[in-house]
Amino acid sequence: METRDLWAGYFFNAFDRYRRFLRQPGRWLYVPWPDCPCCDPVEARDELEAALRALPHEARAELRRVLAPLDDEFRRRTLHDPKASSISPWHAAAWWRQRLDER
Repeated sequence: METRDLWAGYFFNAFDRYRRFLRQPGRWLYVPWPDCPCCDPVEARDELEAALRALPHEARAELRRVLAPLDDEFRRRTLHDPKASSISPWHAAAWWRQRLDER
């Protein structure tokens, strides 16, 4: 198996986890505790952001186009945590890390 295929599978898995989180029923979603990386939409979104940085321009634009409605849904169905950006530089670096979790 080529390295390219491994990366494609890795990022498809992240995309699928992010999409599955957003398919949950209900008006509001809370980011789950980070004890389950296979279910964590924040980790999945981090992986997708890494893909965006690594991809060539055309592929990056296509991934952004596909992610845009999912990101809009994530913003719409989760609530902003006004204290999150003060927790750490890691939280402050990305909008999806600044959503309320289940704690």
